[in-house]
Amino acid sequence: MNEIVISVIIVGIIGLTCGIILSISSIVMSVKKDEKIEKILEILPGANCGACGFSGCEGYAKALAEGKAKVGLCSPGGQKVSNEISKILGVKEESSECRVAFIHCCGTSDKTSKKYDYHGISSCSAANMLSAGPSKCQYGCIGFGDCLNVCEFGAISICDGVAKVDQNKCVACGKCIDACPKKLISFIKVKPQAIVSCSNHDAAANTFKNCKAGCVACKRCVKECPQDAISIKNSLAYVDKDKCIGCGKCVKVCKIGCIKLLNIK
Repeated sequence: MNEIVISVIIVGIIGLTCGIILSISSIVMSVKKDEKIEKILEILPGANCGACGFSGCEGYAKALAEGKAKVGLCSPGGQKVSNEISKILGVKEESSECRVAFIHCCGTSDKTSKKYDYHGISSCSAANMLSAGPSKCQYGCIGFGDCLNVCEFGAISICDGVAKVDQNKCVACGKCIDACPKKLISFIKVKPQAIVSCSNHDAAANTFKNCKAGCVACKRCVKECPQDAISIKNSLAYVDKDKCIGCGKCVKVCKIGCIKLLNIK
């Protein structure tokens, strides 16, 4: 009986000693948390989308606290989050650049035709390796949804064979841009502006033969623009976003209908 009691006491002492050692070690070896990082993390939306260019919200918060990142890079948080972070850091409030993804193609299935029937892997990247995909337009959206598959926010859908972005859901994480083998997706600033939803650089006759929604570089938009914001580059209309005021005159004169006016609620 005495041997059992002694064993229990010894085990108890060992356990108590180990507990004390671990407690002291945790205090001595603990890393002091930066209060600024903690406060910034409380404000950030926690989307961890990477739109800011850092490894999630924690990476961005750390960079902000260390003065290695600009305020206003959080697209999901917008201006409100930007202002609150500025107060924590004690810096001047900066304008948050809100961006969304836009797909520069409107060649739906009724506007284009196929050059062959594709029966391979249902992937844009895979199909693109076979003569740039089944569509006659080598520049257009393949429509198998590689961008849709990587979007974590439900902002992309496939409509009539072409990917579409719901700009009210987009957080500008950039994953769809990386996923598109045709490089049809780019970031655009959220502001009233006209955008060319085409990426075709062929001559007018060939463009119209392959896609009824393709820009034919007719220059109607160039002549109509009161801000001199539109030019033709490599057989494709280009809108200077810094000059464009979103008047919509180019949209009205575009007979093809490949110029869109950005409209985000």
